[in-house]
Amino acid sequence: MRLPAATAPYETHSKLKISPAETLREQNFPKPSSIMKRRLLLPILATILLIASFCLTPVAQAFCGFYVAKADTKLYNQASQVAIARDRDRTILTMANDYQGEVKDFALVVPVPVAIREEQVHVGDPKIMERLDQFSAPRLVEYFDSDPCAVYPEEEAGFAMDRVAQSAPRKAARGRQGSLGVTVEAKFTVGEYDILILSAKESNGLETWLRRNGYKIPKGAHQLLQPYIRQKMKFFVAKVNLEEFKQAETQFLRPLMIAYESPKFMLPIRLGMMNATGPQDLIVYMLSSSGQTEVTNYRTVKIPSNSEIPVFVKNEFGDFYKAMFQTAYTGEGRNAVFMEYAWDMAWCDPCAANPLTPEELKKAGVFWLPDNNRPSNRRIAPSPAQNVFITRLHVRYTRDKFPTDLQFQSTGNRQNFQGRYVLRHAFEGETNCPAGRQYQKALKQRQEREVKTLAKLTGWSEGEIRRKARVEKPQPFTEQWWNNAW
Repeated sequence: MRLPAATAPYETHSKLKISPAETLREQNFPKPSSIMKRRLLLPILATILLIASFCLTPVAQAFCGFYVAKADTKLYNQASQVAIARDRDRTILTMANDYQGEVKDFALVVPVPVAIREEQVHVGDPKIMERLDQFSAPRLVEYFDSDPCAVYPEEEAGFAMDRVAQSAPRKAARGRQGSLGVTVEAKFTVGEYDILILSAKESNGLETWLRRNGYKIPKGAHQLLQPYIRQKMKFFVAKVNLEEFKQAETQFLRPLMIAYESPKFMLPIRLGMMNATGPQDLIVYMLSSSGQTEVTNYRTVKIPSNSEIPVFVKNEFGDFYKAMFQTAYTGEGRNAVFMEYAWDMAWCDPCAANPLTPEELKKAGVFWLPDNNRPSNRRIAPSPAQNVFITRLHVRYTRDKFPTDLQFQSTGNRQNFQGRYVLRHAFEGETNCPAGRQYQKALKQRQEREVKTLAKLTGWSEGEIRRKARVEKPQPFTEQWWNNAW
């Protein structure tokens, strides 16, 4: 299916244009996304893009927990976005809501390391995930070849191919529920959400408790709940308070933010597989004061980047990234976590969107910045005062390839990285000069490399790539018998 073209590019200088990758919202693809808008067509929450596989079924995008539904409502996981701001043992976790289905059926269960009090839960700004996504999205960068016949002050004749190449960027209610072993550690309402904090002694008891309280739990839930109970973790349960939701006059469910302090630096993902119909995609925005954040129990690898590809990909960026990610995912054995972006939040180069301001970072959960921070302009030198490093991690997971939850560690590595793909537009004017003839010869070689690079990245047919790129297949050179005579 044809995906939307990339959003309108941001021009950064006369020879360079850049645009973020489009968000891909399909069963087997993430969102290397730029925009995640939510609309409520009462009484159904629906995303802008339709999921072809489930267009007749209410859909719920995956959290790090699992969705539970009352009655016979069938909900499916798809993808999720999570932001984690962490400094030392202190964490603020933000979970984006992109739920489809009747609001009264929404419920969420997430394991958390410690008991959570009312003041530790906050309803966030839905636009903040969009900003994090825009800033860190994989991007296209466009360069335009200069006139090879132009004369520059520092050179008599202008073969400017190298010049262009050199410009490439650098309230608590407690009570036992019979013999089920479930304790209600806390019960409160925050915004449009009714929150329960539960502890349990055994998974069958917790599953039974949830069923008795009107929730349909995915089959086999107790098997995945048991490891969290053994670790004495608590369970954060949220559902919509319909009266509060109506009074809020909002058209969407806002993100939930949880603050807690624990040496455990992890994100539960196994419950997200309970009612999944296929591989799940998760985008995690890690915000740290030190540097890059890595996954310790799975390999963290960088997404293929800095590749020159044919310019027609500009209109098919969604298709390209989908195919490229699937190829990389398969090539890494389907059990690696991909780094799509790692950068100091004080600056960017090239920029898909401006860095987040201190106020926006605060909305994203960053709690360690001084109040006197000022917004940074893009493409400026790093500012130590900003002191926020973002790592964008993308994991596509299945039960067999990711049998354990994600474990993280903060590092002091502040090396910058971005998933970027380069489009180099050929000069289209007259090239009737010696340097121009050299340029045309080098251009054909470059375009041939771009065809092969794109085929390798995506698995697409070279023939189809050549047709779209309008690049002829090179003819093999045949040595003629008379060449040795003269």
